[in-house]
Amino acid sequence: MSPRPGFVLEVDKSTPPTLFWHGENFRLERLPTGSRIIYPPEPMDGIKDPRAAIAAALDAPLGDSEPLDSLLRPGLRVAVCFDDVSLPLPQMQAPDIRQMIIEEVLERVARAGVEDVKLIAALALHRRMTNSELRHALGNRVYDATSTAGILTQHDAEDPDNLMLIGETDMGETVEINKYAATADLIIYVNINLVSMDGGHKSVATGLSSYRSLKHHHNVKTMVHSKSFMDHKNSELHSSNWRMGKLLRDSGIKIFQIETTLNTDTFPPAFEFLQKREWEWGLKDRASFVGASESLKRTPPWAARKIFHSVRSPYKLTSVQAGEVEAVHKRTLENVYRQQSVDVEGQTDILTIGLPFIGPYNVNSVMNPILVHCLGLGYFFNMYRGQPLVRKGGVVILSHPTRPEFDPTFHPSYIDFFDEVLADTTDPLKIEAKYEERYATDPWYIHLYRKGHAYHGVHPFYMWYWGAHALDHLGGVIILGGDPKTTRRLGYTPASTMADAIEMAKSIVGRDPTLTHLHSPPLLMANVH
Repeated sequence: MSPRPGFVLEVDKSTPPTLFWHGENFRLERLPTGSRIIYPPEPMDGIKDPRAAIAAALDAPLGDSEPLDSLLRPGLRVAVCFDDVSLPLPQMQAPDIRQMIIEEVLERVARAGVEDVKLIAALALHRRMTNSELRHALGNRVYDATSTAGILTQHDAEDPDNLMLIGETDMGETVEINKYAATADLIIYVNINLVSMDGGHKSVATGLSSYRSLKHHHNVKTMVHSKSFMDHKNSELHSSNWRMGKLLRDSGIKIFQIETTLNTDTFPPAFEFLQKREWEWGLKDRASFVGASESLKRTPPWAARKIFHSVRSPYKLTSVQAGEVEAVHKRTLENVYRQQSVDVEGQTDILTIGLPFIGPYNVNSVMNPILVHCLGLGYFFNMYRGQPLVRKGGVVILSHPTRPEFDPTFHPSYIDFFDEVLADTTDPLKIEAKYEERYATDPWYIHLYRKGHAYHGVHPFYMWYWGAHALDHLGGVIILGGDPKTTRRLGYTPASTMADAIEMAKSIVGRDPTLTHLHSPPLLMANVH
């Protein structure tokens, strides 16, 4: 039976309470009659033989690219680059799709007699992956063969000896990338497209770049004019990366792009109820929900996080395409939208969103308050094409505990950003002008990024800017169940109950508002007409 498409439900008196993520737990909320709930499409069936599909894609590339085997010969220098731990979310069950692709690629590289090859984790300004994370992404065979042989590396955006200036775009954007990759005869990039913002020229132009390059598109102006990140035709972030990617191509840098899409089968059977429509819950689902939620209430947050981060998702491969970057990405987007798209008529006054325990930047770590802001207003708010789900001047209600918790190993500069920067101002433009350069060039933050497992010192700034379009668009943000003091530090309004949150929102949008809930998991893309 084919998976059912997503749809929009109008709440009536018979509609059961709606499931909301709430960090490391869940809430059931009864939404007002007349509200809308946007349900995602069901997961598509996966490709039955992923390894055969991968081989076929390498042999029949898209665009003007030759097959991979034809591009390989003895004496070449080859850089095999891959997406880091920020994708997919949660981490997928073994074997990871990167493992399957890289195993096939390396077998072909060896068969062609290529000896000068490196594996490069495309970190940009993200933290270095741990050994266990690398082993999971690459598999035991690849990890054991490359990790101690000087073949497996992680991109260092602060290593002046391993960065190469390529030039400037016609808009004056500096393009500087990993030197080994820039001087390689061939870059083979292995991508996972979890959402439509991923992939394309962004893979190399961002993943292998430096702060000097990133600041041209990771800034407030670009973010405000990206409407949305997930709609490439209306994203200035996308446009900047495409200009950079074309400069790389015109400079003679050859990229063989391999992109993949996954279905949205996000959680294993123990959490199956998360992906079902509430009125279809059977006795087993209701028992699972009650058992999980009651148990989590008695579990300290650190322990609950450990449980959830240990989950491995049963994602299945739905497409793999390889070849020239733009031709590949066009096909990739078609497959992403085929899985995630839901048509929605009109905007709403109030948009409600339950935020989970995980986002791209807190894998195996805590969702700190800045990342709550980023996930809610940067990612979920932008899961649209056409126009935002919520009208100009509307209100977003985010459900999340939003505790003042930080990981000093992964997010040291976030702590200072919260204590110093947000205590002064929450205005993205003022933050950018007054504080960004100092944090970006701070020697201690750079040391922790290069030698430890810390995100770059500038990273919390980018996460704050990520919500700039939403902040420019909205009339208010309310955090349901969030720590009041922490919520106010972010510049938002705390509410203890959904009824209170809706009443607060009415003071902004009027006494008879429309309300729409963005239901997840799994992910969806709203085509708002």
